[in-house]
Amino acid sequence: MPMSPDLVIERTPEPEHAARADGKLAPALALRIVEASRPSHRDAHLVEDAQGAQLLLVNGSRLFHLPAELVPEFRVAVHADDQQLLAALIDSYGLHAEPFIDDVPLSSPPVHALSLAIAQKCNLGCTYCYAQQGEFGGKAKSMELLKAMQAVDLLLGQAAPGAKVNLAFMGGEPLSNRPVLRSVTDYASEQAARLGVRCHFSITTNGTLLQADDADFFEKHGFAVTVSLDGPAEQHNRLRAFKGGKGSFDQIVERIAPLLQRQRQMQVSARVTVTPFNLNLPQTLDMFINMGFHSVGFSPLLRASNGQAEMGPEDMADMLQGMIACGLAFEQHVMQGQRYPFMNMQNALRELQRGTHRPYPCGAGAGYFGVSADGDLSACHRFVGDEQGSMGHLDTGVDRSRQAIWLSQRHVHQQQPCNTCWARYLCGGGCHHEVLARGRHACDYIRGWLHYTIGAHQRLSHLAPEWFTGAPDDRHT
Repeated sequence: MPMSPDLVIERTPEPEHAARADGKLAPALALRIVEASRPSHRDAHLVEDAQGAQLLLVNGSRLFHLPAELVPEFRVAVHADDQQLLAALIDSYGLHAEPFIDDVPLSSPPVHALSLAIAQKCNLGCTYCYAQQGEFGGKAKSMELLKAMQAVDLLLGQAAPGAKVNLAFMGGEPLSNRPVLRSVTDYASEQAARLGVRCHFSITTNGTLLQADDADFFEKHGFAVTVSLDGPAEQHNRLRAFKGGKGSFDQIVERIAPLLQRQRQMQVSARVTVTPFNLNLPQTLDMFINMGFHSVGFSPLLRASNGQAEMGPEDMADMLQGMIACGLAFEQHVMQGQRYPFMNMQNALRELQRGTHRPYPCGAGAGYFGVSADGDLSACHRFVGDEQGSMGHLDTGVDRSRQAIWLSQRHVHQQQPCNTCWARYLCGGGCHHEVLARGRHACDYIRGWLHYTIGAHQRLSHLAPEWFTGAPDDRHT
């Protein structure tokens, strides 16, 4: 991270908090972090703990270690009613910078990623499915090969030689249309090689339809495979059963085994959708790491098509508590030189390290689009079949007028209360689909998690700096 020569930290002791033997933290810790992370100044945030203080300057997401003698005056400036007090202090220490992000929205960025809903149908009956049991509110259908190839042509047609693009397969359950998935992957590989473009592949699957030779295919093409698993068998089966009601956990575990054994070019990750019914995050994380997943990540259920199992304020507070417990375990393992692939922590630390600053939460509606089985383009895979996110059709290309309106309206400067929040350029305003459907119910959680990870960044930067400077694959472990 950028660092002023005047702002040098001298020491970083061990983390002051530790998880209990059961992997949980005292609720008071999460509450303190939430309180400390509430917006005070729109242009800065101060993280103080036993290790010292870190100052986040929102413009450019610049992070500085504060010497103890400077903490009091920055603390006063960050919490003062006079917004200019901090500006004067920033100027006095030579930290002023021109705005990294202005009010101008992105304009017609090239397509660099597509998510193909090659199967708008599913064999599971997950209680919370955003795709309404995989069919997106319509009839079950599968994408034809020619339509999938047309999507590849759109993706590669805008890529310059040497560029990197991503082709993702989702659903429903994409493996219910395995012939098209395999054929279009081969087609994309051949066309990308001819054009000198690097095409990466990913798939999100429920894992129940995997076959042994899928491991060979995914390994050959270097797939990033994400398997949806929601915890130990009892919890997973409650949330992700077959449509007849039978639990799916045992079948998934059996069928993912060949993939977990083959991971070299392929990487297999577990994605846990967190609901009020599976909040034992530390136990789940350790279980899946021990199974051999390349990484494990958690995502709160903020929007369900039927309103079931959505996270409320108390649930989000419990989730933050569990996430911090997982984060502390990550810190402990990293400082001991051990692998602990907690994806949320890895991503947060990498973004802080490189000073991520963005006016949008993701590439949805910009360089990334979802493609329905019929060829309709949408802002992302979650907007398939949703007019709010309609972005054109494969036959006519991206609807640039709709895209322009989307990028203008969804810019974080246009979002309330985002434009006065210190986390706005790290968060980007939150998932468009969730915000439009339900509003912003996760702000305390997001700020609390960022507040914790900023402190963790300081500790690891000094106690395990090799994690940040190693090769990408090493950092991801």
